[in-house]
Amino acid sequence: MIFKKKIFQIVFVMLAIFVSIVSCKEEPKEEPNSEEIALEEVVERYEFGFNLDDFIVVRDTIKRGDTFGKILERNKIGYPQIYNIVEKAKDTFDIRRLQVGKPYTLLCSKDSLQQPQCFIYQPNKEDYVVINFQDSIHAYTNKKPIKYVEKVLTGTITSSISQTLDSLGVSQVLANKMADDIYAWTIDFNRLYPGDRFKVIYTDKYIDDSIYAGVHNVKAAYFEHKNEPFYAFEFETDSEKGIIDYFDDEAKNLRRAFLKAPVQFSRVSSRYNLRRRIAYYGNKVRPHRGTDFAANIGTPILATANGTVTKSSYTRGNGKYVKIKHNATYSTQYLHMKNRNVKVGQFVKQGDVIGWVGMTGNTGGPHVCYRFWKNGKQVDPFKQKLPEAEPISDSLKMEYLEFIKPIRAQLDNIKFLEDELEIKIDSLKTLDKQILVEDDLITEK
Repeated sequence: MIFKKKIFQIVFVMLAIFVSIVSCKEEPKEEPNSEEIALEEVVERYEFGFNLDDFIVVRDTIKRGDTFGKILERNKIGYPQIYNIVEKAKDTFDIRRLQVGKPYTLLCSKDSLQQPQCFIYQPNKEDYVVINFQDSIHAYTNKKPIKYVEKVLTGTITSSISQTLDSLGVSQVLANKMADDIYAWTIDFNRLYPGDRFKVIYTDKYIDDSIYAGVHNVKAAYFEHKNEPFYAFEFETDSEKGIIDYFDDEAKNLRRAFLKAPVQFSRVSSRYNLRRRIAYYGNKVRPHRGTDFAANIGTPILATANGTVTKSSYTRGNGKYVKIKHNATYSTQYLHMKNRNVKVGQFVKQGDVIGWVGMTGNTGGPHVCYRFWKNGKQVDPFKQKLPEAEPISDSLKMEYLEFIKPIRAQLDNIKFLEDELEIKIDSLKTLDKQILVEDDLITEK
């Protein structure tokens, strides 16, 4: 210990000498007649493919009652020219599709007239429509530049996955993806244990380099549940249909063919029951061949499996509804929608939003009635031994195992915070032991 104290004293003295030398140095004298010339860097502002500094920029949103014609008329464009613009642009964009609340931008001339020369409409954060009438009239659609940033995250469960991600300042979309897209059939996220932990490699999406647009995808994940490891790797099995599945480290599919429910975070308000009696109808038996999931109006309704839409329609009893044929054996139906989001003949993937919860048709409250057919007969989906999702083909299996090798190595090299702290503590203990041994040796001498 005497040796350690001596070392600390020597280091302290040397630092003091160094500080005194630095403080005694003469500061450079200013030249009496020197003049500082500040060169201001001119930064041009580009958006939608235009140099905004060349225009007077007017930004607004579509108001109720607004039309393309009214917007241009308010900004000094006459109806003959408006008609000409609409005719030339109609093959690219139907100006009747302007939605209330969506942003638009007018690029106006930098003169006393300040006449609009270009109209830009944004139906969403990524896409935009340009109707340019500076010289010749032309219209086109385009996308804002997208940047994808790969990130890694580790966490330890204290109460729930949502609470853990919230404490880490991460989007809840990541929790939904892990709970519903990846581990829905492997881990019950309502019964996680304190001490369960996870590692995830995911990609965040940014528009124009700075506007956060949410979690794009999860590349790979590792979940340690009850001390048992669960790996998951994203892999495209059908590029033509864009089908992406998650498989474990042995190439086994983590999904089942069907989701447990067509809406997230809902409750079953009425089960499949062929002997149901309803007081309203004189306590008569009125079979209920569906399963009702109560949810707020506007909650997205998800396709429970891949398939083709065979009906997207309305009847007095069903209200607005959608029916999907999944294969020769299974079909599903979703009733009482507020609005539908798919058309007949459209191929949908598991988890796609096909509509929104409503109260159309014969219903006493907001919910989706989920109906399930097996071999043409309506059955209770909760009592079926549902098939697993399609296994990876033999031709793709070797490709998959090679594909995940570097990703697994990357995942395995990510350290949990508690493991990193433990490694640092162990290294400090080892260093302390070495110093004590050296101190004892010097004392003996």
